[in-house]
Amino acid sequence: MKITFLGAARTVTGSCYLLEHNGCKFLVDCGMFQGNKALKNNNYVDFPFNPGDIDFVLLTHAHIDHSGLLPKLYKNGFKNPIYTSTASVALLEIMLPDSGYIQEQEVERKNRKLMRAGEHMLEPIYTAEDALATVPLCKGVRYGEEFSPAEGIKVVLQDAGHIFGSAMLEIFYEENGVQRKLVFTGDLGRKDQAIVRDPYPMQSADYMVMESTYGNRNHGGDAEKEIPIFAEVITKTVRRGGNVIIPAFAVDRTQDILYLLNEMQLNKMIPECTVYVDSPLAIKATEIFSRFPDYYDRMTAKLFKEEGRPPFVLKNLVYTASAAESQQLNSIKSGAIIISASGMADAGRIKHHLKHNLWRKECSVLFFGYQVEGTLGRRLIEGEKQVTIHGEEVEVKAEIYNMEGFSAHADHDEMLEWLHGFKHMPGRMFMTHGEEESTVSWAAEISEKFGVNAIAPEHGYCFDLATDAAGEAVVHPASIVHPEAATAAADAASDTARTLDAELLLEINADIQRVMASRDVDKLIRLRDYLRRIR
Repeated sequence: MKITFLGAARTVTGSCYLLEHNGCKFLVDCGMFQGNKALKNNNYVDFPFNPGDIDFVLLTHAHIDHSGLLPKLYKNGFKNPIYTSTASVALLEIMLPDSGYIQEQEVERKNRKLMRAGEHMLEPIYTAEDALATVPLCKGVRYGEEFSPAEGIKVVLQDAGHIFGSAMLEIFYEENGVQRKLVFTGDLGRKDQAIVRDPYPMQSADYMVMESTYGNRNHGGDAEKEIPIFAEVITKTVRRGGNVIIPAFAVDRTQDILYLLNEMQLNKMIPECTVYVDSPLAIKATEIFSRFPDYYDRMTAKLFKEEGRPPFVLKNLVYTASAAESQQLNSIKSGAIIISASGMADAGRIKHHLKHNLWRKECSVLFFGYQVEGTLGRRLIEGEKQVTIHGEEVEVKAEIYNMEGFSAHADHDEMLEWLHGFKHMPGRMFMTHGEEESTVSWAAEISEKFGVNAIAPEHGYCFDLATDAAGEAVVHPASIVHPEAATAAADAASDTARTLDAELLLEINADIQRVMASRDVDKLIRLRDYLRRIR
């Protein structure tokens, strides 16, 4: 079995792994790169393999950083099955077309700017039509149900406890006459989360690819302790005449927040005020959550039975599906809780709400999920006092809160606790899906504490598990493993990629000139440090 790391290698997004065994080629995840513009540029580069040669895809969950390039894979020749949980299939039916629509809108916006600069026009990574054509390839599988996607390979999905329908993968295969088990954790969740169940207690593996988002730290807060803080922020904001703005991922995070708001209202912890969900995707996702009560944890299932409705559907909940309804929210000056996507505030309707509320000191903004470096959300929680939204400078006067205790990712200590449940530890572990410092330090710690060979692979590296039994790493750059694809990528690339680079340089230069003109020393220092990190 060979595994090539084509995404989420020393970075958090773009999860994608190419596996090869006895002539079979398959992917685990095919995710979109999110975050700063340099990372997003990876979405436009050709795959370093022929998509038509891929026999199947195993998908851990529906988040776009794990599933978002599936339509691009289809567009470029892949027409085979995509296996994932039944709930994830339902979510993909709405998430992939939504992502395609965003690509079309984003390119339309960029092309207006490129046209003024005399540059070549871009094409979308894929369209909503491409995404709709991809959905029928998705095949739903139940947790714990063994299936064989190819001869000599068996797979079992187990609950990862991260989001609705998220899965760990147990991949069984034979090599040199010996049965082997390769585990992908996907994004590993936490115990005692609302709605979803706890992560499956895995007990054995020969090899494992493990996430490390929080590999070098614990969450800055505890969910139970932060609920009173959440309630206090809402109460104070409403009393002083402001709005509460919550950037939230449409899938899972929005439903978690609605669950908490329902609990706080029932317990009289917050004043009654209208809660707006301003995201067509979140509205559809909430309906899907309501259709799959079998995926609920015990507490949510109990409340569902007692209340006769899902506990994330509030009495004072208002859905704003249309653009016109969304725009009307801009006229609300106080007393509203507005939940909108995206969770990192780098796209979507949330940017309009931030533009209209960030400059108001009576308002509050609460973040409930991990913020990738370079996103607007990350910059706000790090304390930037002026940001650019839709080309307009906005002063940050609203109170900003980072509710880390509600993260859907297991933190350092929680991942250690999960690993201590193993009776047979993997002989080789690969730490991925984390920023470089996190993955490297996590790999070193696991090697020391458990006596296993753990590493943080770099992007494009291939490991041959069959010849690595003695612990010697067999590392090949992807250019050696896939010479034709690497040569094509090195020739580079397409007009689309070159045009994107040109646009990126134009925007970076404009940002630098704007900061220089402001003579803001703190901002200049942060810009210098950021440019050094991505250099």
